[in-house]
Amino acid sequence: MNSKSLSPSASRRDFIKQVSTGIGLGALSSAALLAGPLAGAAERSRILVGSQLYGWGQYYQRMNKTVNENLGEVLSAIRDAGYDYAEGSLDMNEPQNNVRFAEQLKAKGLRPVSFYTGGRLHEEGKAREIVRKLLEAAKLCRKEGFSIINCNPDPIGREKTDAELKVQVLALKELGQGLKELNMRLGIHHHTPEMKNKAREFHFNFRNSEAGLVDFCYDVHWVYRGGVLPMQALADYGDRVVSWHLRQSRDGIWWEDLDKGDIDYEAVAGFSKRHRSPPFYTVELALENGTRITRSVVENHQRSREFVRAVFEG
Repeated sequence: MNSKSLSPSASRRDFIKQVSTGIGLGALSSAALLAGPLAGAAERSRILVGSQLYGWGQYYQRMNKTVNENLGEVLSAIRDAGYDYAEGSLDMNEPQNNVRFAEQLKAKGLRPVSFYTGGRLHEEGKAREIVRKLLEAAKLCRKEGFSIINCNPDPIGREKTDAELKVQVLALKELGQGLKELNMRLGIHHHTPEMKNKAREFHFNFRNSEAGLVDFCYDVHWVYRGGVLPMQALADYGDRVVSWHLRQSRDGIWWEDLDKGDIDYEAVAGFSKRHRSPPFYTVELALENGTRITRSVVENHQRSREFVRAVFEG
């Protein structure tokens, strides 16, 4: 692929809508990793490195292809690049699609580990129905070995009111409790909308809920881009991390692979090692205007997986 700048043709949420109709998402099949405080009881020297399908979708769009139509090829590439699992999007409307995705993962020698999903959890009267559908889907996914749902509540084009955030937190707590009863965990993910106004929604979700019910899918770069320093986020909520999303930038622009750059991942990894954080590290490469593309999608993911193992393992 050449090094021209990219103007993504689909946002993450557009991608989720496309993908969730055909596939589910990955979580973990090892019951041992679910004992006690999730990964805290895991063998610390053996981390699991996953690949989020969103970045693959952007590369495939550049080739006028879709991940759905080439999922077998993508999963084979993820496996051959040395990854342990792939993370896609939970289908709450057709739960059997998540089961089919688990079967595809296992057929390629990959583990089911984590789901990514959204939902309009701030709406009084609708949030409970979304939680019900998510938990119904989760029941099937748990049987396949999934252990984590990473949820980014839907943005609404403006800041949510205090009343809407209270509804949202109640829904997240209900979802977290339901997942806990399934021996699963809930990790809250964040994008730019939740980080506005001094990360108001980001902090509200955590400060008005309990650890162990509403925990943290720490997407290090989105939180960094939202104005919260990586180590400050860990100081505030590091004990609530259940999974990680990893990406890098240089001079504020997303880099094509995970390497050295704006975020000091050595420091982040140091915290993770000291605190025996959950060892579920999901590489989520993504492209935006200004991203220089000099290598193939496969090479960039392979280099990123090598970086994660070199920095976070041990």
